[in-house]
Amino acid sequence: MQVSQEIVGEEGLVIGVDLNPIRKFDSENVKFLIGDIKNPETLSTLQSKLKGKADVVLSDVSPNVSGIWEVDHARQIDLAKTSIDIAKKILKKDGAFFGKVFQGDLLEDFMKELRSSFQTVKIVKPKASRSQSSEIYVLGLRLKFS
Repeated sequence: MQVSQEIVGEEGLVIGVDLNPIRKFDSENVKFLIGDIKNPETLSTLQSKLKGKADVVLSDVSPNVSGIWEVDHARQIDLAKTSIDIAKKILKKDGAFFGKVFQGDLLEDFMKELRSSFQTVKIVKPKASRSQSSEIYVLGLRLKFS
């Protein structure tokens, strides 16, 4: 949220959602909601805070890791799909999505879904991410519909 705040400056709006509270931002254009993205009430609250449609949705959601890879991967993909569903509801046409996913056997189907919604889709592995980590990020550019 800090980086997003720096990017949008005083003119933009940043809204974060998490299960747990975070430290408060001093800026009027940075808002935070405590909520579960799987709960429809959270989406309703988010939509009420927006001033129209969003330009970008950033998703860094992750499940509580159990240590059972198949379970953790499935839970993470499910959260990523929920993030995409939210993005499709709140993004402007041609908006962008950037989200975390875990590599695994469910990734290809997730990527197909992403490609059906965005004109350009890329997989990104940031330099800050450990090379042995299965964590990658997906970038969807130019939402096809809104």
